[in-house]
Amino acid sequence: MSQKYDVVVIGAGPGGYIAAVRAAQLGMKVACIEKWRNPKGEPTLGGTCLNVGCIPSKALLASSEEYEKVRGHLGEHGIAAEGVTLDLAKMLARKDAIVAKMTKGVEFLFRKNRITWLKGHARFVDSEDDAVRIEVTGEGADAAAKAPLLVGAAHVIIATGSKARHLPGLDVDNRVICDNEGALSLSEVPGRLGVIGAGVIGLELGSVWRRLGAEVTILEALPEFLPAADEAVRKEAWKQFTKQGLKIHLGAKIGAASVDGRGVKLAWTDDKGGAQQLDCDRLIVSVGRVPNTDGLGLDAVGLSVDERGFVPVDAQCRTAAPNIWAIGDVVRGPMLAHKAEDEGVMVAELIAGQKPHIDYGCIPLVIYTSPEVAWVGRTEQQLKAEGRAYKAGQFPFSINGRALGIGAPEGFVKVLADAATDEVLGVHVVSAAASDLIAEAVLAMEFKASAEDIGRVSHPHPSMSEVLREAALAATDKRALNM
Repeated sequence: MSQKYDVVVIGAGPGGYIAAVRAAQLGMKVACIEKWRNPKGEPTLGGTCLNVGCIPSKALLASSEEYEKVRGHLGEHGIAAEGVTLDLAKMLARKDAIVAKMTKGVEFLFRKNRITWLKGHARFVDSEDDAVRIEVTGEGADAAAKAPLLVGAAHVIIATGSKARHLPGLDVDNRVICDNEGALSLSEVPGRLGVIGAGVIGLELGSVWRRLGAEVTILEALPEFLPAADEAVRKEAWKQFTKQGLKIHLGAKIGAASVDGRGVKLAWTDDKGGAQQLDCDRLIVSVGRVPNTDGLGLDAVGLSVDERGFVPVDAQCRTAAPNIWAIGDVVRGPMLAHKAEDEGVMVAELIAGQKPHIDYGCIPLVIYTSPEVAWVGRTEQQLKAEGRAYKAGQFPFSINGRALGIGAPEGFVKVLADAATDEVLGVHVVSAAASDLIAEAVLAMEFKASAEDIGRVSHPHPSMSEVLREAALAATDKRALNM
């Protein structure tokens, strides 16, 4: 073997690079194998999240919100704006600059922590007594010998992430028919935009282009909107998104599509079985993601994927092969960057002999629309199905001084607590600051706090966080102070 490491991480997305950093902090010799290249053809760290996922989409969401605010919401503040124009190329350039800064930041972390970046594709070769052997092809190969680089590792962490799921018969070219990657780089605002899938990605990207001027139609195969969310959240989100102009059709069965010089003609069937056709200039396919294990050579070390394509692991992310671990989107659980990061830290610390733990019931989910939607823990539907006695408290932002002041009165906070012990079991937020507010709820649940604990903690006034406190008080003997 050319080189040997204590830990080799395959993949440099949020889970992979964080795992590499934590392992290096713990004194291990670490390498990370990553083959990603940016549109310029340059090797890049950060994976899907930093390059074509979380970071660029949130940049565009923010830019589109500013555009919509100037066009339609400054008047109520007594601010008149005329001649507002959109420079889409500049908006996309801002997004790209943020991506470049973030990916360069990961490179800095690798240098700081003396992590070796092997630029290429990883494939398992075999497992010897003291090491797992991995072949690296591409730029990270042994250039002098003109052959793949063979490295060994005492431990390997698979963090190869996921890729967009495509539908048969819909050829994604990321120009006319796009997945999440192409949808972040449209050269012009489409007059008519079709979106297949009303999940997180579909709602976020649909919201971006609607604010910028597109007429957006979303087709969702499921009969219910956001079925994983609490029922109150589903109703509020539906009300807000449709009020904004998103046209959402549930129970839609997707048929054939044809592309011509005028765009896309998509055949679909509505929930009553009626034949329909969607004519749009651009079509976004956002029907979920699938684990990325292509060409990884899992069989060489005695591993295989399950029926859904995931690498099977135990509660601590161990695979069936000795000293091989897997984290993030390639294993069970929600496909979330912060879940992958937590697993990366956990595995690195387990390798170091520590005893970390992840409570998967305390991992929050956020949809970065406007208003944002966030939740952690159980929904009312789940508690009813479990037969667990609970209390519910809900408080709206419409009577919160801070929310009114910033022009964001939409939404509410809902707190669910055990009927006997008052332990917080779930928190659900629809608001302009849901992604930030939910962090307090996560912390409370991690420490097994009661609703009364949250209600008795001082919250700044005026602030959006007061609504969480009021909802917690409402769940505690209906003690909300401002309603």
